Amino acid sequence: MGVRLAGRVAVVTGGGSGIGRASAVRFAAEGAVVTVADLDEAGGRQTVEQIQAAGGRGQYVSTDVTRLDDVRAAFADAARLGGSGRLDVVFNNAGIGFVGAVDETSPEDWERVMAVNLRGVYHGCLCAVERMKAQGGGGVILNMSSAIATMGLGRRAAYAASKGAVYALTRSMQVDCAPFGIRVNALMPGTILTPFVEGYLKRSFAGREEEALASIRARQLTGELGTAEDVASAAVFLASDEARFIMGAGLAVDGGLTTGKP
Repeated sequence: MGVRLAGRVAVVTGGGSGIGRASAVRFAAEGAVVTVADLDEAGGRQTVEQIQAAGGRGQYVSTDVTRLDDVRAAFADAARLGGSGRLDVVFNNAGIGFVGAVDETSPEDWERVMAVNLRGVYHGCLCAVERMKAQGGGGVILNMSSAIATMGLGRRAAYAASKGAVYALTRSMQVDCAPFGIRVNALMPGTILTPFVEGYLKRSFAGREEEALASIRARQLTGELGTAEDVASAAVFLASDEARFIMGAGLAVDGGLTTGKP
């Protein structure tokens, strides 16, 4: 077990798979007591099993981030599990993807993406700030944005809008939260090989998955896609005291995607 987050009480929304699972497992390995908040019960419980098998402490709480009451209840459960009544780290990671230009995006699709990716993050931020202020200040809030927030990528209208808003929210929040010792930062991954990306390739490029994957790899300066563990490592850093002087930042974890092309 590590010590970078020893004694911290953490919540990871969307912790049932992908980046959320990798981050929850890493937080616990660094000493945090972790609540995995997700609608996917099977996935969430599997994450907790991984945490416990490695000697960590964690629990699963069924949570729909689009419902404020669910988020408040999950955070209260997390504080109880920790024993101190505190909440130290919140990673607002839950999100969904959507592929489509603006004229391919129905109002229903738009609202669904915004409900999860933006309202869900707002709910997590609201509940985190309320609790952190009430416990006398201090704490870390991490919001899942995306490299897409600072660049153009075709047929991602709703997704890009939601992630750009999360980045702007993060920067504004930091100004308000700084007097209370609360750090707020955003993670901005590039293309990460997660179950969502794998499913997207199968649905959209049936029979041509390898060709599509090669095209995506070509966007990275590394020539490779990132892994969930790459993002989890960045999340651990931002949650730890090592990042005490990093505030209101958007940390790119994108293999050079937003840097440019050689």
